[in-house]
Amino acid sequence: MAYFRNLDNKLKDMLELFKRDERLLILVNADPDALASAMALKRILYRKVQSVAIAHVNEISRPDNLAMIKLLRIPTTKLTPPLAAQYDKFALVDSQPHHHPDFEKLHFSIVLDHHPLSKENPVVADYQEINPDYGSNSSLLTEYLYNLKIRPGMLLATALLYGIKTDTQSFERKFNDVDIRAFRYLTKFYNPLLLQKIVRSEFRKEWLKYFSLAFRKIKLLGHGASVFMGRVESPDILVILADFFLRIHNISWDIVSGIHEDSLVVIFRGDGLRKDMGKMASQMFGDLGPAGGHKQMARAEIPLEKIDSTHPQQFILNRLSNINTRRKKRNRQPVNRDIPSMEEMEIAKRKAITSG
Repeated sequence: MAYFRNLDNKLKDMLELFKRDERLLILVNADPDALASAMALKRILYRKVQSVAIAHVNEISRPDNLAMIKLLRIPTTKLTPPLAAQYDKFALVDSQPHHHPDFEKLHFSIVLDHHPLSKENPVVADYQEINPDYGSNSSLLTEYLYNLKIRPGMLLATALLYGIKTDTQSFERKFNDVDIRAFRYLTKFYNPLLLQKIVRSEFRKEWLKYFSLAFRKIKLLGHGASVFMGRVESPDILVILADFFLRIHNISWDIVSGIHEDSLVVIFRGDGLRKDMGKMASQMFGDLGPAGGHKQMARAEIPLEKIDSTHPQQFILNRLSNINTRRKKRNRQPVNRDIPSMEEMEIAKRKAITSG
C-alpha cells in the first residue's frame, strides 16, 4: 500500500494554474498549522512563478507563534491593501474565504484547508482541496510535498511537524492515519531542539495577571464554564485560558470571551465527547459574524455594535440559554445537563451583572 495518496493528476491541475511571470501571495490567519502550510506551499510554487510571499491577517502575539516565525525563518508580513495590490494571484491555507472579512474580498487560485465546510458559505476557488477528516492542514501539505518528490528541509519539516502537533494537540484531538504517517515521515528531517524551543515559548510574563483575573471571574455552568475577561490586549490570551480551563476535572466544555478592538471574541473548547463546539459557536453567533470551527475547538467574533447595550457576559449567557430552549422545544426531550439549566443561567446572569 502506498504511503500517501497518489495526487499526480490533482497536483498537475494545481500547478498549471500559474505562469512564470506571475506574483503569488499566500494568506493565513496565523497559527502554527497555517504558517507551516504556507511555508510548504511556498516551497512547492516558488519556481513556478516570479515570486511568492506570505501574509497574515491577524495580530501575532502568542510567544510560540513568534518563536516559530523567528527560529524557522518564516517571512510573513501583515496584509494591507497596498501589499495585496502588488500580487496577481492569491492562495489561502488552513482557512476558508468566509472565515475572515479580508479573505472575502479576494478571489483565490488555491484554497487548501481541513476545517468543516459550510453549506451557507461554499468555497469558490480555481483549485481547492478541503478535507475535514485530516487533523492538521500540515499533513495535507506534507502529502503534496511527498507526491512532488520534494524533500522538506530541516526548517520546513520542523514547522510541519509542529503544525501537526498543535492542531491534533499531540494526537489527543481528532486525527487521521495520514496525520500519523505525515508526522512519522517528517521526523526524518526535523530539528528536535528547535521544536523544543518553540514548544516551551508558551506564555508571556505579563499575561499571568489574566490567569488571576480568570480564576476570580469563572462561572461554572453544569459541566461547563464561562469566563468573560473584559478588554484584552490580544485574543491569544483567550485561547490560552480556554485550553487551560478544559483541564479542570468534570469540565467538558468552556467558553472564554473578551473584547479586542471593536469586537467581542469568543473562544470555545470542548472534550469532544458531549458537544460539538463548532456547531455550538455557529448556533450561538452565526447570525452576527464569523462563527464556527471543529468539534473540540471553535471561535466567534461579534462586532460590538451588534450587542447594543447588553453586558457582553450576559449577552453570551442569553445566547447559550436560547440554544437549550430551542433544542428542548424542537426535540421535546429532557434538557441536556451538559448545558446549564435555566435556573443556573439566571444565577450566572445576575452574577455577571453585579461583577461587571
